Amino acid sequence: MTLPVAILAGGLATRLRPITGSIPKSLIEIAGKPFAVHQIELLRSHGITDIVFCVGHMGEQIEKVLGDGSLWGVHLNYVFDGPTLLGTGGALRNALPLLGKAFFILYGDSYLECNYMAIEQAFWASGKLGLMTVLRNINQWDPSNVLVKEGQIQRYDKTHCTPDMEYIDYGLGVLQAKVFDAFTEDVPIDLVQIYQDLIAQDQLAAFQVTQRFYEIGSPAGLEETQRFLEQRKNIKNGLHTTIPK
Repeated sequence: MTLPVAILAGGLATRLRPITGSIPKSLIEIAGKPFAVHQIELLRSHGITDIVFCVGHMGEQIEKVLGDGSLWGVHLNYVFDGPTLLGTGGALRNALPLLGKAFFILYGDSYLECNYMAIEQAFWASGKLGLMTVLRNINQWDPSNVLVKEGQIQRYDKTHCTPDMEYIDYGLGVLQAKVFDAFTEDVPIDLVQIYQDLIAQDQLAAFQVTQRFYEIGSPAGLEETQRFLEQRKNIKNGLHTTIPK
């Protein structure tokens, strides 16, 4: 059975203002449809049908537009941030009743064409509490932030990147729910901290992907993803075009 997915879509998206002044990032229209719909359709194509949106700022708009997911053959749920912001990890903890014993984690601004089934199988085969997908990036698309040696994650740091970090957090992870037993409720947690704690315990597996990521977290990323998905749409409609690698 395919794992459910938690999509972290509660950020303020300040880098995309004024676009996100009145709508959340997930609802930015790209190639004729909201970005979140592109994510849903991609997940559905990989057999993933149980999706939980962890939302906050203007999250009501996301629920109103997407509904229960039946339009795309999936089941959508929504978990809203409370009055106190508890970070990405806290958002996941709030969603645990809907996610079960283990689940994928996807950033709300990422479009990732990877083998989700192979990643799930690698997670279970590892026997570890978590898994991070990594891409050998060498600062090509964004600053590399993961040190991998002999297939093992040695360090992960998004603020203090070092030259020996050739890999980047691809944007898709897997966690067992019991990871959150170690954290006090109502105390903010960042997903980065969860991953770093798992690395210290040798409980974070690595899965290397080879296909690049697309994201809408920055104006440049938004423009590139817009171009990519427009070209995908043209190919589907029988129009000749070339997708950038």
